Amino acid sequence: MLIGKAVRLRRVEREDLPRFTVWLNDPEVREGLEMIYPVSLANEQAWFEEMLRSEPAAQQFSIDALSGGGGAVLHIGIIGFHRVDWKNSHAEIGVFIGDKAFWGRGFGTDAVRTLTRWGLNELNLHRVWLKVYEDNKRAIRSYEKAGFRHEGRLREDAFHRGRYCDTLVMGVLRSEFEA
Repeated sequence: MLIGKAVRLRRVEREDLPRFTVWLNDPEVREGLEMIYPVSLANEQAWFEEMLRSEPAAQQFSIDALSGGGGAVLHIGIIGFHRVDWKNSHAEIGVFIGDKAFWGRGFGTDAVRTLTRWGLNELNLHRVWLKVYEDNKRAIRSYEKAGFRHEGRLREDAFHRGRYCDTLVMGVLRSEFEA
């Protein structure tokens, strides 16, 4: 388990899958993700089984919001590394807050900081990076607050909201994150 200021990251459990299914069937939640199709519980169960066979560094974490007293928690999203490249010591991060009541309240930023700190300090990654649609202003601000910098732009990379849009690449190096 990884503990941040406002979140706890724990490994995904089978019991989390029904919430994932509800979230991923909400077009507003799915809008910022690369997935375009709604999912069934069976889809999520198959994803879960496949994820369990992946290397531990690429297994996903559920995001739990911590209460002020540290007792009660509420499952609000998912985060994890994708495309872990051990030779070049970097990994792509993926995150979403599925419970819309927690959007814009800093939980995603804290989750990204917490996982990034673990990746850089414990997994000895040199760089953590991500991709985000250019029109996802809330996510971009969150990533900037977490220490990520703009690294590049993939022009008209994604068909999103009925048009082609740019995908931004953002990243943080260990030396930048520690500063």
